[in-house]
Amino acid sequence: MEQLKEVSDIIKLDENVRELLKAPQKFLEVSIPIKMDNGRLKIFTGFRSQYNNARGPYKGGVRFHPLVTPEEVRALSAWMTWKTAVVDLPLGGGKGGVIVNPRELSEGELERLSRGYIQAIYKLIGPDLDVPAPDVYTNPKIMGWMLDEYEKQIGRHAPGVITGKPLSIGGSRVREYSTAMGAVYILNKAAKKLGLEKNATVGIQGFGNAGSFMAKLLHKEGYRIAVVSDSKGTICNYMGLDPEAVASHKIKTGSVANFPGASVKEPGMHCFEHEMDILIPAALENALTAANVGAVNTQLIIELANGPITPEADEILKKKNILVVPDILANAGGVIVSYFEQVQNAYGNYWTSEKILGKLEEAMATAFDAAWDEKEKYLTTFRMGAYALAVKRVAEAMKDRGWV
Repeated sequence: MEQLKEVSDIIKLDENVRELLKAPQKFLEVSIPIKMDNGRLKIFTGFRSQYNNARGPYKGGVRFHPLVTPEEVRALSAWMTWKTAVVDLPLGGGKGGVIVNPRELSEGELERLSRGYIQAIYKLIGPDLDVPAPDVYTNPKIMGWMLDEYEKQIGRHAPGVITGKPLSIGGSRVREYSTAMGAVYILNKAAKKLGLEKNATVGIQGFGNAGSFMAKLLHKEGYRIAVVSDSKGTICNYMGLDPEAVASHKIKTGSVANFPGASVKEPGMHCFEHEMDILIPAALENALTAANVGAVNTQLIIELANGPITPEADEILKKKNILVVPDILANAGGVIVSYFEQVQNAYGNYWTSEKILGKLEEAMATAFDAAWDEKEKYLTTFRMGAYALAVKRVAEAMKDRGWV
């Protein structure tokens, strides 16, 4: 809401549009009763926020996490609205979540929870209504269960209702690493603006799905992965870390901490406290705050995570003259390839990886240039440039529909 208020003032957004954009169009909270392996019934709480569908069906992931809150889900659904708009997809924004630690569930319990969530919301989703996808601690297997449950409920095939599915049931090639790949295309363009070379040092906070893929892709591009952190530790080697080896180490030990190939001269330091050319927050929201942002020493930040920088921290980064590529643009590769998956499902015609990557790079480059033009037009930050582009597109669709 702080970001929306700021961009509304910059672009002189119509008051009626601003009022309509202050809250989701629909917000659902559901109780999901699940029979656990011990025979006891446990009630889980789930949410689905449908923020805005002026440009097309709601679109957004479902996260399984113990810290999911209604406020978080609403915020994420708003970000999805701007994200689909900034890359010019004919989609709106939504988000879902369930309060659960999936690591504490057996596979059977996790499947029953996934199906239970769809049983609770299936009347509000569909290929032309609202299209869920994977998010934090959800994956293609869970999407497969959700798709199957939805089709059982409606009695017919509808592969386009869920994206991020396994390939065998209508998933798209490239989807697994699309968020990271899109961010690489964006990073290359931003680095060129700053005159950074391909051997620039990179720090990645969060070595989960998106963060690890990003590290591997950038390593292949010639960047030096100098700092990596997860929830249990930070490793550093300015000569460059091998992301494949770090990933193997994490699989074996559960963390990047104590990786043999690291030269950790300052143990205990947070990822943000190390010097690097490019910083990539790739974990959860609110990672960079007013309390820790002062230690950041970098030229470029690529927001691979959703909302990793608080508004207060953003102001400090602005004063430090650090270029921040906002999440709604930087991590939009995932939703772009999700849209490609919907198109392939609708036509029953599936594309090669080369075709998808070509269309993804074109979409990301076009969005970057358009957002940069808005930044220059309004003499503002890149974040506000991207927001200006997105909010104006959503507002135009709302006006053309006669909502305001």
